[in-house]
Amino acid sequence: MEPPEEKMNIAIIIEARMSSSRLPGKVLLKVKKKPLLKLMIERLKFVKLAKSIIVATTLNKKDDVIVKFCKKNKIKYFRGSESDVLLRVLQASKRFKVDLIVEITSDCPLIDPNIVDQTIATYLMNKKKVDYVTNALKYSYPNGMDVQVFKTNLLNKVSKLTKNKYDREHVTSYIYKNPNKFKIFEISSPPNLYWPKLGLTLDTKDDFEFIKKIILGLGKIKPFFSCLDIIDFLKKNLKITKINKHIKRKEKLPSFKWLSTH
Repeated sequence: MEPPEEKMNIAIIIEARMSSSRLPGKVLLKVKKKPLLKLMIERLKFVKLAKSIIVATTLNKKDDVIVKFCKKNKIKYFRGSESDVLLRVLQASKRFKVDLIVEITSDCPLIDPNIVDQTIATYLMNKKKVDYVTNALKYSYPNGMDVQVFKTNLLNKVSKLTKNKYDREHVTSYIYKNPNKFKIFEISSPPNLYWPKLGLTLDTKDDFEFIKKIILGLGKIKPFFSCLDIIDFLKKNLKITKINKHIKRKEKLPSFKWLSTH
């Protein structure tokens, strides 16, 4: 039986690991003497509707440093499979008795807590009618503002339905590939946040330089800036956007027929 909304354990789960093919160790690269993962968590602490933040890392020895970081900063963490990310997120949510998962990857260090709250609120307002709420199925927000919200019970069900390697690696792919089985609610950006080709994700060295410029430049004016602040700042400093404009992004998501978009 589902707990009432006020007692629902809503937690942000951040997938983080040191082994990245294009930029190894990227999550702990430092800006202003702080690892990007710490800066990201500091931003996520402004999310009003989530009760906790959990870092889901792997059993790979390379990720001992992430565990050390979590212990030092008193951040909840879980270690699980490196390749089966679905299982890792599921086990992390069960370990901490999470009812509602807010999934965010660690390559989104500039994630806007307002957008996270909006996504959670959309789920809560429609929870009897939806299974999965996200703003990440189609490009509208800048790349790097991706949020996915779904129940632990749903992920448990998905885990039993698929053994496909792609699905196990990408956590929610089985959900959005099967809109006939799941009720999907997609959030599109408002016009003032529409910049789908803007890459705010941390994939390469040039991305890091770009993100660093934003943090150092905008942070002087407004330490905890929003996605709108980033867009306004970059429109006034378009030269900065050239730093990583050439980066070819991995396909955000395969193209499927969505059940519903909003």
